[in-house]
Amino acid sequence: MQWLNEPTQWTHHADTITVTAEGQTDFWRITHDGGVRDSGHFYYQPVQGDFTAEVKFNAAYSALYDQAGLMLRLDETTWLKCGIELFNGVQHASVVVTREFSDWSIVPLPEAPPALWLRLKRHGASVEVAYSTDGTAYTMLRQTYLTPAETLLIGVMCCAPTGDGFTATFENLRVESA
Repeated sequence: MQWLNEPTQWTHHADTITVTAEGQTDFWRITHDGGVRDSGHFYYQPVQGDFTAEVKFNAAYSALYDQAGLMLRLDETTWLKCGIELFNGVQHASVVVTREFSDWSIVPLPEAPPALWLRLKRHGASVEVAYSTDGTAYTMLRQTYLTPAETLLIGVMCCAPTGDGFTATFENLRVESA
């Protein structure tokens, strides 16, 4: 695996990846404020064709928009990030799809879960994102068109757009071809 925007503090031991997101980092393009930010932390591997990716993670979210989860990326203008994002003091399941312009969708989680599981499935140019608070029962969060490109980058991501940073722990990242 390799980094886009390697953070100062991180470890990868066995099946656990721990990352301290640095402050003022984000992935976002144009929508809302016109800004382009490509400074978030993304630890990834290439993947070809159809696949399923899963990960369990938790984080010490504290500032507006603190976020952690999975990212699927072609390049700086075509990507998807999903996970938990802190908004108005509440943890939300979140997906941002970017095809030149970012769009954002969130669903408040009824309680701040001790961990969240994500399942991202790619089939052709489409991607389906689902989440679980127990690792067993999954709820679909979004299905979207992303890109027909054969090879993409998949991995864990975290960002702290407005705060000073936080630590996220990812466990059992799996990427399996369909």
